[in-house]
Amino acid sequence: MGEKTYGQELSEKLSYTSKNAWEVATEEDKQRAFELAERYKNFLNCAKTEREAVEYFISKAKENGFSEFEYGCRLKPGDRVYFINNNKSILLAVIGKKPLKEGFNLIGSHIDSPRLDLKPKPVYESNELVFLKTHYYGGIKKYHWVNVPLSLHGVVVKSDGSKVKIVIGEDENDPVFYITDLLVHLSSDQLQKKASEAIPAENLNVLIGSMPFNDEKVKEKVKLNILRILNEKYGITEEDFISADIEIVPAAKARDVGLDRSLIGAYGQDDRACSFLAAEALFSINDVPEKTAIVYLVDKEEIGSVGISSAEASFFDISVARLLKALGEYDNSLDLAVCFENSAAISGDVAAALDPTYEGAYDRLNSTLIGHGVTIEKYTGVRGKYNGSEATAEYVGKIRNFLNSNNICWQTGLLGKVDQGGGGTIAMFIARKMINVIDSGVPVLSMHSTFEITSKIDVYMTYRFYREFLKKFKRG
Repeated sequence: MGEKTYGQELSEKLSYTSKNAWEVATEEDKQRAFELAERYKNFLNCAKTEREAVEYFISKAKENGFSEFEYGCRLKPGDRVYFINNNKSILLAVIGKKPLKEGFNLIGSHIDSPRLDLKPKPVYESNELVFLKTHYYGGIKKYHWVNVPLSLHGVVVKSDGSKVKIVIGEDENDPVFYITDLLVHLSSDQLQKKASEAIPAENLNVLIGSMPFNDEKVKEKVKLNILRILNEKYGITEEDFISADIEIVPAAKARDVGLDRSLIGAYGQDDRACSFLAAEALFSINDVPEKTAIVYLVDKEEIGSVGISSAEASFFDISVARLLKALGEYDNSLDLAVCFENSAAISGDVAAALDPTYEGAYDRLNSTLIGHGVTIEKYTGVRGKYNGSEATAEYVGKIRNFLNSNNICWQTGLLGKVDQGGGGTIAMFIARKMINVIDSGVPVLSMHSTFEITSKIDVYMTYRFYREFLKKFKRG
């Protein structure tokens, strides 16, 4: 090849385009990406609900030297602690060398995913089949959930206050569950409907049995037989469903996708991808960081971050105040406000990767690409940026410089065309505390489906960004 022309050199200097991370990654990076993917797939298989995710992170935290925070304790640099919120959210922290009032580095993410929840009175019999009634949670395409194997996860709190954990459908010897659909031979009316109306929400009823109880004097024999099985195995009654958190999720395991095994397919990658990577990044910190590093993993993002276990709740503020107190840095509420104002954050959430099959829904110039590394999004929101969060130009500039100086493959994008739709993250709740925050995470294909797709190299680059951010990012 000949020497570059002045125009070519000028174009390279002035133009911006993201790079395929596979092409610039070292062989060592590629190997580490595949190794990380195996741990990630294992997490996706054993943490299909927010409760299971919290259990997983507690177990891994203990393995990495963390202990649950004890009220009234004293902390010092290097200490590793965690807080639990109603078994559905968790905050983990590694105490840094600098005073906490000088700020912390935070990654916040959510561990809930779209799914089906059981109604308080779910069990019913119809035409000698027994079903469970559901209420969908978060944004789903209802037709995704019919004709696929499903599993049942959750807890039941009995009348005596004892709690029973239930997981059915994940072991290969377990039965699975199922939502029926109308056969194509009789679906001429159904096929004329809009996709959003083809499967009514009240039709998302989960088939769980058909064998009757042997007693002629019982009216609903199949239902009684199902209740008997549940009572014998778990000691629960029908009334106990009223005080239960039971979720219906896909029974499929996380799998490699593609002949080159470069992709990961699994349920719940929005947003357990970023949650897992944030926790992995924190666990990887062996030395005492300059600033305290915090990972905050929350529930209820998919329904607007409302409720006691959400990012909107005061759990985060209370936990940081207790850290300040345990470090001897808390005199009044102003100390907490100053701490927040001096801090920096990433809202770890997945991005919508450009799908070439449906390219018309995207702004090609402002879309993320599978395989081009971690995504940063200056702003989120719906249409006119409503219900979103926007990072300042100054903060985005610092993040860009940080990514480039650490040789991390990154890209930028938005969630589709302006009036096509949109969405938000927990960034707005972090920003309300006067903490500078930017959205950043893994690009995903088929987001909110029962089997989402990510790239192993994007997962790895996101991990690298999170790790370096927690260890050494300087806001000033």
